[in-house]
Amino acid sequence: MRLLMFGDVVGEAGSRCFRQHVPKLKRDYGADLIVVNGENSAPGNGITEQSAQQLFSAGADVITTGNHCFRRRCDHIFADARILRPANYPEGAPGSGLCVLDCGRFSFAVINLMGTAFMDALDNPFTVIDGLLETVQTPNILVDFHAEATAEKRAMGWYLAGRVSAVIGTHTHVQTADEEILDGKTGYLTDAGMCGGERSVLGVQIRQAIEKQRFHRPVQFTEAESPVMLNGVCLEIDSKSGICTKIERIFMRESTNSF
Repeated sequence: MRLLMFGDVVGEAGSRCFRQHVPKLKRDYGADLIVVNGENSAPGNGITEQSAQQLFSAGADVITTGNHCFRRRCDHIFADARILRPANYPEGAPGSGLCVLDCGRFSFAVINLMGTAFMDALDNPFTVIDGLLETVQTPNILVDFHAEATAEKRAMGWYLAGRVSAVIGTHTHVQTADEEILDGKTGYLTDAGMCGGERSVLGVQIRQAIEKQRFHRPVQFTEAESPVMLNGVCLEIDSKSGICTKIERIFMRESTNSF
């Protein structure tokens, strides 16, 4: 089976890019499933029912999130099993960090985790993933590890090597070039990147980002507009064994007409 996963969608420009290009990419790659991180898909940050539906309308099967999952106080959207929040949020938080899809000839599990290095002090993601894997009855497992530190992402990749089909990092909005298959089974990429404005700093207006870094004062960020770029990864997975047999980065820009 073939799966496409896309990095953090940023604001309306990122959502529009996703809606415009992902249906064609799904056909071109012959993808069976689409996973996308939507925690920044709403205008101004976070995720709302409207921004989630825009991603679903373009073909997303599962939407993962991260540290902005509850930013818009739309707790009700997590009643939809296809919208995940990190599994290591404390017990009692709305939603779930695990979704298992019945795809007919195979089932596929998506797990959402968040790192704790330079992030919120959530439950230990290494301990939490151990407990979750005991409950999953399919070998086909994708982990979206939403984390800041490269070292923590690499550590999680090797910790899960041979135990899941893929560990794909999100959160930093900058795609890394270290795709590989760990221990001959587990596809790995430190960060999938983002879907949003090209001429930006992590998807927001350049001038505002510079002002924030230069003067260390509060700044109201605005998402960058067109041209846009779309970052993700294509994974080929043997649905019987759960082994990742191929991993390929997707990096497309409007400015270079690479769509």
